Amino acid sequence: MPSDAKILIVDDHEDTLYALESTLAPLGHKIVRATGGDEALKELLRGHIALLLLDVRMPGVSGLDVVRYMRRLEQTQHIPVILLTGFGPDAALTANAFALGVADLLMKPVDPWALRTKVRYLYEAQRRHRALEAELRELRALVKEHTPAPALAHPDGRIPGRRHPERDPREPEGNRLEQGRTP
Repeated sequence: MPSDAKILIVDDHEDTLYALESTLAPLGHKIVRATGGDEALKELLRGHIALLLLDVRMPGVSGLDVVRYMRRLEQTQHIPVILLTGFGPDAALTANAFALGVADLLMKPVDPWALRTKVRYLYEAQRRHRALEAELRELRALVKEHTPAPALAHPDGRIPGRRHPERDPREPEGNRLEQGRTP
């Protein structure tokens, strides 16, 4: 993951955005903010987002709508999401959130220490995931580069360039073993 990978925080209340920024600042990661779902989607599509902290209930495009859209796109489907809600426990919301693959669902106001711990862990996990993806792409390219093209079979079924061990024409006639005979 690029060193400029950012944490995107999304909430329709400025005071919540400020509190989240203040809580996450000690981690030293770049933070980008958005005040709505549409703005969040635009930021996600720009790229370099390592983690998303997202309010569930916002006017217009809700947090769950943002996650549904993200999961359909290859470039955003693996970004970890922490959903935030200020409306207390809700079994249906919890079920929907985890069905969409969110990493966690937290109640506001959030415990700063717990949030920093979760963000630190998820950011690092995402960084390792991206590093492994990059390494896998490199290995596949190397394998592809060093894999010979498949040989085309001769009409009689033989593969050109392959020699039968008992019938190597380069061997003198007297050195070949006859099938079924031992020396």
